[in-house]
Amino acid sequence: MTRNLVQRICVAVVAIPLAVGLVWWGGWPLAAVLALLGVLGARELYGLARRQGIDALDGLGLAAAAVIPLATYWVKGSETRWAEPAIYAGALWLLAVLAAAMRWRGPERRPLPSVAVTAFGALYASALPSFAIAIRHGANAGVKSWPLASLVLLPLALTWICDTAAMAAGNAFGGPKLAPVLSPNKTWAGAIGGFLAAVVASVLLGGWVLPRVGLALDAGRLVLVGVAVGVVAQVGDVAESLLKREVHVKDSSALIPGHGGVLDRLDSLYFVFPVSAGLFRLFGLV
Repeated sequence: MTRNLVQRICVAVVAIPLAVGLVWWGGWPLAAVLALLGVLGARELYGLARRQGIDALDGLGLAAAAVIPLATYWVKGSETRWAEPAIYAGALWLLAVLAAAMRWRGPERRPLPSVAVTAFGALYASALPSFAIAIRHGANAGVKSWPLASLVLLPLALTWICDTAAMAAGNAFGGPKLAPVLSPNKTWAGAIGGFLAAVVASVLLGGWVLPRVGLALDAGRLVLVGVAVGVVAQVGDVAESLLKREVHVKDSSALIPGHGGVLDRLDSLYFVFPVSAGLFRLFGLV
């Protein structure tokens, strides 16, 4: 057993129960942890951009990354009262970013890439995973609080199953590369294996767990959830690789032993949570 694998197992043994407990608890603790992860992820992305000579407005970007998950929970708690002010606050933040670029960047310090990276970093690393809060505290959350936690854990579990199955199938069958330039270790066999595993697991796991919390979905909708996760989880993984390959690094950071950085660990979930939230909304569950 390699040292890297041992590190991965040790991190998983600690992280998985903590993640499950945090999602089950929800509320401000969940929002606070997502805010911390958003700040760390945005910081990693700004670090990648700096390797290309793009100097993001870190202070404003990291502040937004910290606020977005907290504001999401705040808005979900009182949609009619706080949703519109939150939109205005976002507009004011963008104006502040532009004003800061005028003051501290100027034409010679690439203001357009600086502003773009600042906004993208906060939205990518913080706004996308905040859709977990939208699921956890969706419609009628006061009545369905515990069942809605299961709706967050389902795409989480499917993403992990998809990733594990893709790795196993890729190692077992090899074959043509999926994206040789962006992610040379991924194969079409692995992608197909991960996709099929996500679909089967969605039907079996969702069909077993959700009826027990009063949120039963028919087989067709569970297949749709599995298809969506099986596709977007792998797209999210490769998309983050695109950002790293531009600056010729393997990991976004060395923060998590055996896993790389926050971006490396959450790359699939950045795509999975918004898509899952949209499907659950379409199904009338959140």
